[in-house]
Amino acid sequence: MTASRAPAPMRFLLDAEQRAFARSLDAMLGAAGTAAAVRDWSRGDHGRGRALWSRIADAGVFALAVPEKHDGFGPRPVELAVAFVELGRHAVPGPLVETVAAAALLRDPGPAGRFLAALASGRSTATVAREGSYALDGDAATLRLALGADGLRLAPGHGPVRPSLDPARRLTRLLPGGELLTPAPAVDDALLWARLATAAQALGVGLALLERTVAHVGRRVQFGVPIGSFQAVKHRLADVKIALEFARPLVLGAAVTMSAADVAAAKASAGEAAYASARAALQLHGAIGYTAEYDLSLWLTKARALRTAWGTPDECRAEVLRAHG
Repeated sequence: MTASRAPAPMRFLLDAEQRAFARSLDAMLGAAGTAAAVRDWSRGDHGRGRALWSRIADAGVFALAVPEKHDGFGPRPVELAVAFVELGRHAVPGPLVETVAAAALLRDPGPAGRFLAALASGRSTATVAREGSYALDGDAATLRLALGADGLRLAPGHGPVRPSLDPARRLTRLLPGGELLTPAPAVDDALLWARLATAAQALGVGLALLERTVAHVGRRVQFGVPIGSFQAVKHRLADVKIALEFARPLVLGAAVTMSAADVAAAKASAGEAAYASARAALQLHGAIGYTAEYDLSLWLTKARALRTAWGTPDECRAEVLRAHG
């Protein structure tokens, strides 16, 4: 009788190809001037945002959520999470998560053949909402999907734009009616992918806020020394760093397992960590952090919005409790 071996520990480290993918996206987005695209998008000018979207699609990001038989590379949730961290880090505007959710909803053979290839290539952008609720960027999306009691419909249009906490997240109601695409959409799959992408995006937003705040406290001087040398400032930023580094393996681990409980835990953790990063950034930047003209605001408002998008922290924690209760 042979002695039993202990199971090998699970690792959440990215491989060389995944790290290179993240670096290439970071370099591309860093050179693209995303802040200007975000400000234009907030005003309803989608030109720069669409150009940026095309470059992101050319890098294969949306194809990661689309099966290979429909001109995609996926489904590859780990690589998608890696990509969305970078999209959050650079505050990229548009219905990014909603396009991923749409790809999950359109797996039915009929709609899939019509729409998935265009989503993978970036020729189409999608937004998703329940009938009667607000959809993100319904004025910019080329594909508007409405979830109703009878299934998934192709909404014929949208109503007026409603402002939101994040000016770059423009909300519209989808018009009722439209073609019924499938009576039984994969709502649970769409929620799973949307929460994973939102968690990764929130993690990237939190990391960007921390990086900007660390740089700021190293430059800002009080009493003849940088404020980053004060113990209270160090402790505040250390707490944020710990929260973000705790969330990172949860996001990557959830992308490996793709279980509803793991994804919900990652969403709650990343959303709260990003929000903590935003609060610390706002406090340590002082009054300048409140101004819309200062680029920090582009990440501050996004952190707050992503915290509750596709499931509040309480809703996600309840999902985890139900799975392990």
